[in-house]
Amino acid sequence: MNSGWKYVLKQLTLILLMAVLCLLCFAVGLMIGYSFMGDGENPLSILSPDKWQSLISKFTGK
Repeated sequence: MNSGWKYVLKQLTLILLMAVLCLLCFAVGLMIGYSFMGDGENPLSILSPDKWQSLISKFTGK
């Protein structure tokens, strides 16, 4: 029974690690794309909630 829980914990840890790595790659890709194709001033500004609110409002028309 103990071996089963170790396997489950190992698999959950692997899934969590992959999710974190995917989010990190997504954020880095956003910053690189925004710095080359966007304003180019501050790549970290693409991660701000204000920037996302303005992007969403442009697409939804609100």
